[in-house]
Amino acid sequence: MSNFKHVIESPLDYVIIQPAPESHILIINEELCEQCENKPCTYYCPSRVYSWDEGIKVNYVRCIECGACPYACPQQNIAWQYPSKGYGIQYGILTERKLTVESGK
Repeated sequence: MSNFKHVIESPLDYVIIQPAPESHILIINEELCEQCENKPCTYYCPSRVYSWDEGIKVNYVRCIECGACPYACPQQNIAWQYPSKGYGIQYGILTERKLTVESGK
């Protein structure tokens, strides 16, 4: 049963998030958001990308690219795509690049 050893590292040690300069999420028509009764995007998104403050706010840098947000919108008012190549969330092994990013060098 050696494959089931307890691992101390956090799974987040294996994640690099490189936000793109521009959002990969688009609200097609903000007026539709104003008419939306329950604003399900604000609670459906697991990383809280969407918030409501006198209008819909999209904090795209929080996106974990799960792709759930278009399904949360009853008006089909969210256009979502993966960020440009080299940006977004990258899963993998703990690399020298990750260590360099964390140390600020």
